[in-house]
Amino acid sequence: MLAIFNKGLVNPPQELYSPASLCSSRKPKLPEEIVKDFVSSDPPNAFSMSFGDAALLAYIQPGNSYPRHQRLLCGLDGIYCVFLGSLNNLCSLNKQYGLSKCTNEAMFIIEAYRTLRDRGPYPAHKVLQDLDGRFGFVVYDTKAGQVFAALDENEGVGLFWGVAADGSVVISDDLEVIKGSCAKSFAPFPSGCMFHSEQGLTSFEHPSSKMKAIPRIDSEGAMCGASFKVDVHSRISSMPRVGSEANWALGGSTA
Repeated sequence: MLAIFNKGLVNPPQELYSPASLCSSRKPKLPEEIVKDFVSSDPPNAFSMSFGDAALLAYIQPGNSYPRHQRLLCGLDGIYCVFLGSLNNLCSLNKQYGLSKCTNEAMFIIEAYRTLRDRGPYPAHKVLQDLDGRFGFVVYDTKAGQVFAALDENEGVGLFWGVAADGSVVISDDLEVIKGSCAKSFAPFPSGCMFHSEQGLTSFEHPSSKMKAIPRIDSEGAMCGASFKVDVHSRISSMPRVGSEANWALGGSTA
């Protein structure tokens, strides 16, 4: 899967950018080039969607092969979700949210996002903690102009993110796609964490702790985009409650 978001829509952590990209033999690409290369890798099974200059989503159907992880792409009422992996407790989650038994993981994430965005009954980290399985997903809310991504703590699914030539954020489960698109400005998406386009990167497993950047040096001795880990010795001073009109992903409550 591939997701690209304009720098005006998403501002990634500054540490994800590496000046070494400018000197690298492999230069970062523009979003249009990235999508073109991604789709051309498997034209019969590739699918892409463009949302003006704001975002691009692309997906390659499994075809006749059996991928290691389930891949789903769904959209509803202007909310799109690319989901990787599976949820072991999907049936109970669908029942909890009043959804049909045939609702798949991507549709569940959309419905949960929409419900909690509009009603705000729970903080985002609590919702993600209730998901049992190996998963990674990216949600794009076209109406609110917001992006939400998360990766489970078990590292059963791999996600990577980086910075394109124009500053856009690139997210994919294919490391080679990220390397070819972002040069040195990339890193693994941290497990047990969530990223929101307004609130930035936080840990849903340790919501009271701050994140810290860990410098990375590649085999060529060049500085790459930083990895991010939970700083267990730090504490976030306060976590604002989510109001009924606020996006559910904007924060939580320690109460």
